[in-house]
This record gives sequence, structure tokens and C-alpha cells, in this order.
Amino acid sequence: MKPSSVRTAWVRALLGATLLGAVACTPIQVLTHSVSQNEARVPPGRYDIDQDHTSITFDIDHLKYTRFTMRFDRKQGELDWNDGGLDRSTASVAIDAASIDTNVPLLDKMVKSDSMLDVARYPQIRFASTRFERTGEAHGTLSGDLTIRGVTQPVTLDVTFNGFAPDPLTKKDTLGFSADGHFSRAKFGLSTWYPAVGDDIHVRIQAEFVKTPAGA
Repeated sequence: MKPSSVRTAWVRALLGATLLGAVACTPIQVLTHSVSQNEARVPPGRYDIDQDHTSITFDIDHLKYTRFTMRFDRKQGELDWNDGGLDRSTASVAIDAASIDTNVPLLDKMVKSDSMLDVARYPQIRFASTRFERTGEAHGTLSGDLTIRGVTQPVTLDVTFNGFAPDPLTKKDTLGFSADGHFSRAKFGLSTWYPAVGDDIHVRIQAEFVKTPAGA
């Protein structure tokens, strides 16, 4: 074997060993990581959405065959966490309406057009919480104002506080939530394609919020 080939093989072996070591170590950190649902342990302050670890998906009836699922890829939001936990904290989220992804490019264009979301005139979908009612130790209903295409309507989400802990990788204080809710699209003036496409929209949210550094 030529010296250059030997050198290449050695470098590949070294890189492979390094990668295997990283893969072997990372799961240990994750497996030994735990979070707390004790709201009193959460430091008060502002937390921002972690876009890489937050998903907003929704599904809607399609010709009675399925619940067709879509998602929004770009969102921003903040959580103002106060002493007293969920009962005294507020959240707001802004979604880039043009980031809708149906997994069907032609349908994406149709939903973004002025016959549906009209993203050129209404680039954002917004939610601002107004009230939290506790239904369990880490559960409750979060009411708020949802604005789509310039129309604002009240909606309610079932929310679970999954827990708090410093992220084992970033070391930043992180909160996790799950939320689920339904609303009528007709109330926002979005009746296009009804009844082939249903009226009830089912929203599912998985969200992580990261503590904003002091002074930011």
C-alpha cells in the first residue's frame, strides 16, 4: 500500500473512533438527565422559544378519509415566567404564515394565496395568552387571543408543563411544554374548500423555552 493510502486510512480510522466516542458518550448524558415539574424551582424571568426544538402542527379533515397534517416551520415567542408558576405567567407567539409546509408544494402556494391565509397582507399568525386555569399539578387550560388573517378570536389549549432543568448540552435553563387544542377556521373567515376540507382545526404544540440572558 502506498504511503498516501496508509495515511488516508489512518485518518479515516481516527475520525471514525472520534465519532464513535462522541456517539457513545452523548446518550449517557441524555439518559441520566431529569427534569422537574416543581414550578417553584423555575427561576423567574423571560424565556424565548427554542426554534430548533419546537414544533407547531395541525390537522384537518380531508374528504372524510384522513386528518391531513401540516406544520409551520418558523416561529418566535416568549414566556414571562413569574413567581407563582403557570397561574401567574404569560406567553406570546408569532408564527411566520409563509412558513407553512403541507409537504405538497402546489398546496403550499394555494394556502398562502389570498384565497386562504393571504400571507402577503397578513404575514404573521399571533397568539397571546390571557388566562390559565389549573386542572392538575402540571396541567391546565390556557386561554388566549389567536389572530389569523387580521381576525382575532379566543381559543383554549390544554397545556402540560413537562418540566424544567438546565439543558445538559447547552447548560441553559430550559422549560418544556405540550399543548393541544381545537378551533373553527370559519370564525377566522377561512371557509375555502369547505366541506371537502373540514372546519375543525386540531393544533398540537411541543415547545421548549430557553432562559434569556440577563440584559438581553
